Amino acid sequence: MDGRTLRTELEKQDMKPDKKSKSASYPERQLAKMLKGRPLKLPETKHNLIIGDSRLMQEIANRSVHLIVTSPPYPMIELWDELFTKMGCTDFNAMHEYLAQVWNECYRILIDGGIACINIGDALRKIDSNFQLYPNHVKIIEHCENVGFTTLPFILWKKPTKRINPFLGSGFIPPNAYVTQDCEFILLFRKGQPRAFPPKDLIRYASHYTISERNSWFTQIWQLPGARQQNRQVSRRVAAFPEEIAYRLIRMFSVIGDTVVDPFLGTGTTMKVAKETHRNSVGYEIDEKLIPVIEGKLCDTDTLTPRRRRKAIEGFQITHRLD
Repeated sequence: MDGRTLRTELEKQDMKPDKKSKSASYPERQLAKMLKGRPLKLPETKHNLIIGDSRLMQEIANRSVHLIVTSPPYPMIELWDELFTKMGCTDFNAMHEYLAQVWNECYRILIDGGIACINIGDALRKIDSNFQLYPNHVKIIEHCENVGFTTLPFILWKKPTKRINPFLGSGFIPPNAYVTQDCEFILLFRKGQPRAFPPKDLIRYASHYTISERNSWFTQIWQLPGARQQNRQVSRRVAAFPEEIAYRLIRMFSVIGDTVVDPFLGTGTTMKVAKETHRNSVGYEIDEKLIPVIEGKLCDTDTLTPRRRRKAIEGFQITHRLD
């Protein structure tokens, strides 16, 4: 989040927006009327890291989660071959059947009107001398619709590249070059009908975004740099996505006090942002080696001992589950 504070949800307690101000947005004016000069009391939140397989999220009750924000292992990307092989998945379809079990659980735990945000990239790979695209986003849409989700307009995440020549192919002669793949998808799904709120719901209005945020977030193409993929505490690449993506999605599709779940938590980005934006969170991760990375991210330091780190993170707990 580039060091910025959550102005609309935190600083507003002290700002006490003027309901008569011409620069104030409609939600700001309504919030001022509802608060009547009183500070907004923010709820305490809880954050549960579960070391276990998210194909069975038995710790979470039916229809109890408001938002899913995640980025799963990408089928047919070499980085994830070892994981999929361990799960018995040896081809493109089998990999997506594995992921489909997670999407089925996501549907179960979401409330009616809950949103699932899935960051996924397509894969380019050469197998048996055949170079082709493996459309991961298409398979996820197919499986999620089969589960019962409604597909919403997706976001294209365009990553800036530092490569001087991102061209796939050779020379300047047609027709055998390939279009550069420099976008990933943020797929959006809803369970059931749009979520309902009581009229003039205080927490909903306190969770509003600004005009500039609305105008830049609710566009279909996001140009954002990727996250750093190396961490000195982990020997392998971590495949993390940027905090800015989690921040936008959580602000766009949840309100203060909601529960956000990431079934592929990784280094803990979703949980960190949920904590900072006063949402509860649950994250599933099968790699125990990532625990100190997640703890360090949640308390903004990896220099403390594990015991002191956990004490420094309010509302945080770890559940070890033997799958």
